[in-house]
Amino acid sequence: MPEIVPQQLLDRLARLEAEQAVRRTISEYMHLCDALDSPQTVACIAALFSEDALWEGVGEPYAERLGRHQGREAIAAMMGGYVRQPAHFTTNVHFLCSEQILVDQSGRGAIGRWKMLQTSTFHSGASHLNCAELLIHFRRCADDEWRICHFTTRNLFSRPVDYWHAERAFPVPHCPPPSLSGENDGNDTRKEY
Repeated sequence: MPEIVPQQLLDRLARLEAEQAVRRTISEYMHLCDALDSPQTVACIAALFSEDALWEGVGEPYAERLGRHQGREAIAAMMGGYVRQPAHFTTNVHFLCSEQILVDQSGRGAIGRWKMLQTSTFHSGASHLNCAELLIHFRRCADDEWRICHFTTRNLFSRPVDYWHAERAFPVPHCPPPSLSGENDGNDTRKEY
């Protein structure tokens, strides 16, 4: 195994820290989008973008439906369109997977790619499942914060669903609770399905 000099270790550490910072940024973005219900949330989302950032839907149907928004203020205005009473979303949850993050040689830029599932229920009561590929460019800004500078989302599939949340209990195996004596004391109220 070749000897690793201290600078190489520092470079590797810097790349790992950059990847983690990118991961935190996109995770915070998704978390905020899950509860897009106030001007404060919109301001927090906007702060994750560089001043000159571009947010865009690419391909069909996203290019037409989601559009292209240049600059932090335009992105905030687009996100603000979802804030209304009654709320546009009653349930909105984003899931990210298939992650790939590449930090450039300078250590000041990165590209991340994810598959995203979005499960939504709207004020109307309709529910929807969207799957998209996200390709996002990040930049380490002057204040050392990693921000999104180019966000693209491309539809992979999209479909209505009946509902997301069932009120009835979900099945679990019947297992008597442990007792000190090893005997069931008769207080197990769980039902077996």
